Amino acid sequence: MNDMNLFDQVSDDIKAAMLAKDKIRLQALRGVKKEFLEAKTAKGGNGELSDEAAVKILQKMVKQRKESAEIFKTQGREELAENELAEVAAIELYLPKQMSVEELDAALKEIITQVGAEGPKDMGKVMGAATKALAGKADGRMISDTVKRLLS
Repeated sequence: MNDMNLFDQVSDDIKAAMLAKDKIRLQALRGVKKEFLEAKTAKGGNGELSDEAAVKILQKMVKQRKESAEIFKTQGREELAENELAEVAAIELYLPKQMSVEELDAALKEIITQVGAEGPKDMGKVMGAATKALAGKADGRMISDTVKRLLS
């Protein structure tokens, strides 16, 4: 993207979605902005929202919508599930590109070497470094499953 932070980017894109009459995207982005504003004004928040904090919020929102979509599917409510997944697609545009399995493997092998991990007992050490280094680029469960596989 450009020099804009995620908060400003979403605000601008809300205007664009309104002009385009893109209902689903508008709904998703309004939800994002609401979460961002709540985070900015939360206790201990200094009225600022770092992109790092914003990405965490976006990931949580994506996860919630995917879970809702699953529930709607099991209830046979396809239209509602599709809406949730359309919102997921709109929100995911703001997330860093997710790593491929190959990229994740390579990054984790490097981290394992850096921390000097030798086996499953060192998983905690690796996970600590990995979750910091790969924040936003890979799903936590995917990281942990890969670390487990690489250390065993």
